[in-house]
Amino acid sequence: MNAPVYTLNSESKDQIALSEAIFEAAINEDLMAQAVRVFLVNQRQGNANTKTRSEVTGSTRKIYKQKGTGNARHGDIKAPIFVGGGIVHGPVTHSFTLSFPVKMRRAALRSALSAKAEKVVVIDGLLGVEAKTKIVLSAVRLAKGESKKPLIVITGEMDGVKQALRNSDLFEYMNVTDLNTYEVLNHDALIFTKEALPILDSWLGKKKVE
Repeated sequence: MNAPVYTLNSESKDQIALSEAIFEAAINEDLMAQAVRVFLVNQRQGNANTKTRSEVTGSTRKIYKQKGTGNARHGDIKAPIFVGGGIVHGPVTHSFTLSFPVKMRRAALRSALSAKAEKVVVIDGLLGVEAKTKIVLSAVRLAKGESKKPLIVITGEMDGVKQALRNSDLFEYMNVTDLNTYEVLNHDALIFTKEALPILDSWLGKKKVE
């Protein structure tokens, strides 16, 4: 599998061979669905919390006597039936975190990258580029093609690219080491910097048991 390479001047330079272990792996839709579910669930903070009748502020005095009033029997004012009383079976603070084995996570990412292999483009020359939006956008526009929602995969040293792209809502960028199944599937094209491919291959390219 080859991908086109573009220069900083948005000129077609050559083609580069992509790792077969990463971009030509077997596509496991069930595993990708599981990876996406785990990713989205782990974004939940679980901060919602309600107070029971034992936690709300209020008197514990019985509001009126048990018999003779003609009204229903009640205890204190903190009962759930009253405004300002406790909440029954409400949400409480807890963690929604799910675990996902590393081998399964990497296999799902390889499946996602293989599914998007035909939409992979490589840009050469972004390392050390000046932190100006105009320069970076001119470099990635041709690589973007007709895609409406591309993801630019960069390395940690590309501070200039980060500063330039944060001023634009046309592109989203991500460090190659943070790449995950959800982000790959959530974008219609992947624009890799040439420096990001060796890093991707170093931790994802080794053959794993699917």
